[in-house]
Amino acid sequence: MHSGWGALVAVSNSNGVVEIIDRRRITVTIPGTSGANQPYHFAKSLELAEAEKFLGHCFTTSEQLASAAVRELVGELRARHYRVIASAVLLASGRPLPLLSKILASHPLIHTAEGEFFREAVWKACEGLDLAVTGFRQRDLEECVRTTFGEIAPRILQQISTLGRSLGPPWTTDQKTAALAALVVLGNKRIR
Repeated sequence: MHSGWGALVAVSNSNGVVEIIDRRRITVTIPGTSGANQPYHFAKSLELAEAEKFLGHCFTTSEQLASAAVRELVGELRARHYRVIASAVLLASGRPLPLLSKILASHPLIHTAEGEFFREAVWKACEGLDLAVTGFRQRDLEECVRTTFGEIAPRILQQISTLGRSLGPPWTTDQKTAALAALVVLGNKRIR
């Protein structure tokens, strides 16, 4: 997730062959809405009570938009006879955020809070659609791939890295890491 948008990737893994079923950019803010893409930056200029109200409204909107985007994709995949079993959200470092007043007083915390804000909106949207959600810290993702896939992990990593040649653009780090997280979730579902 980024400020107001993110990469959504659906994958399948059949006998070690990875297939990207769908990939799209989702928007979780309403274009032209003042402050929506950087809600904490905008909230900094407000009184604390107004900032809380503004952030609550933005979060509700972002969660609704994320829910609509995920629901649309799930519906399309089901129509194509795929079964969606779970979702993954890439996380940051995982440090807990302080109170809003402290966040708004610190520019680095404002950036951290905005990242958490949009990830949380997508997480809640998936939960609201009864999709199990697994969070992965981005910096730990390769290790999760190794733990899940063992000796075939290098092959999985290579497949994801080179899929852009056959898929065409966009196949950026956003799509690659989203696909890897989804594959780890799939791999762990099969183990159980």
